[in-house]
Amino acid sequence: MKEKIAGINTVMEAIKGGRRKVYKVFIQEGRGGRKIEDLVKLAQARGIFIQYVEKQKLDKMSPSKNHQGIIAQIEDYPYNSVEEILEYAVIKGEEPFLVLLDGIEDPQNMGAIVRTAECAGVHGVVIPRHNSVKITEAVVRASAGAVEHMRIAKETNLVNVIKFLKKQGFWIVGADANGDRNYFDLDYPVPLALVIGSEGEGMRRLVKENCDILVKIPMKGNINSLNASVAAGLIMYEVVRQRNMVER
Repeated sequence: MKEKIAGINTVMEAIKGGRRKVYKVFIQEGRGGRKIEDLVKLAQARGIFIQYVEKQKLDKMSPSKNHQGIIAQIEDYPYNSVEEILEYAVIKGEEPFLVLLDGIEDPQNMGAIVRTAECAGVHGVVIPRHNSVKITEAVVRASAGAVEHMRIAKETNLVNVIKFLKKQGFWIVGADANGDRNYFDLDYPVPLALVIGSEGEGMRRLVKENCDILVKIPMKGNINSLNASVAAGLIMYEVVRQRNMVER
């Protein structure tokens, strides 16, 4: 099947990523500039057909109100398996670092988490098949194209994934408002899977019960919780900080 994605950076990263076929790129007539030129050169080098069309046609085609004069027709998002994610970490010669998302339903949050995960060197993200936003055009756009470089698994049962990872030697760390310790006080073990709960309810009971360690982010203001993507970013980069110190 085919879907459409819009925006200069989004389409560029899809072409660069090379993980799914880009069938055709539509560009608004009269659009120019360095970014457009770079995109056209890259698309042509990859043998992707380019068609220049009127803005009105793009407006009708666009899955987004702000298409920036660029729309690509592309194959559906190719999900990976958890096993493939682990193989990817082995190929890179790195201790596996996974992020498990328990019921993130907002596309902006999902995109922001995947973007941060990609920047932080996370090897893969796991989402549940149900009660979670999928990798839609809105998520692709919110991630600034990072989903095109991230291995994402869609699994039926997140608890079973956790149990499987534990058998592979993983430590499971969950983010929870009532965690046992502050997130920056933990020496994060390896290999590691970080669990982030949904925007409103947090982790489901069984998911939380299967975590080895629960960490919290201290709250000093009047609001008692952070946006899920902000919380995920803080903890991911604490892991990065600690791993960088070990590498030195």
